[in-house]
Amino acid sequence: MIERALNEASAPLRNGAFVAVVGPSGAGKDTIIDFARAVLGGEPGYHFVRRVVTRPSSADTEVHDTLSEEQFLAAKRAGEFSHSWEAHGLYYGLPRSVDDEIERGAVAVANVSRGVLPALREAYSNFLVVHITASHEVLAKRLSSRGREDAEEIRRRLTRAAPNPCDPSGAVMIDNSGAVSDSGNEFVAVLKRTAAFVAVSE
Repeated sequence: MIERALNEASAPLRNGAFVAVVGPSGAGKDTIIDFARAVLGGEPGYHFVRRVVTRPSSADTEVHDTLSEEQFLAAKRAGEFSHSWEAHGLYYGLPRSVDDEIERGAVAVANVSRGVLPALREAYSNFLVVHITASHEVLAKRLSSRGREDAEEIRRRLTRAAPNPCDPSGAVMIDNSGAVSDSGNEFVAVLKRTAAFVAVSE
């Protein structure tokens, strides 16, 4: 699966691999990434990317670095991000250190927007998309419980969560409707297979 999913086309950075985690709001992308970080964070060869976001960090969101919109745009102009994008009225960036980690052979893992996938594919020879999803009922319950969106915003997010032509083809699909340990261990297995693929390819 990994051999077919990884992009073998020529790209600037080929020593390591980039694992792009995508999926609808409420699917638990950060929860699954945190699970994998707890399992693999102490092992060499894995880099869990800390994003830069124009949103204050809080207990119910991922741990990230925060910049104002003005600071973010200035950092982007200065070339401080390997990739950046805008979604839901916020700016997101991946620091330049991501490229350094991949250059040294690491498997970099990041929660990203589907819109930035083409740029990531062009940048990294070894590239894999993992699509975290959950049932409509589970998504609705999670979005409601976190209290960050009103009813109309929840409705819009659930509409965007429905299958559509923009969903990445060839992605590894993980259903996170049940126990986090089940989907988390499935994700860990994907990362280990990716690391093994990179090691063999070196």
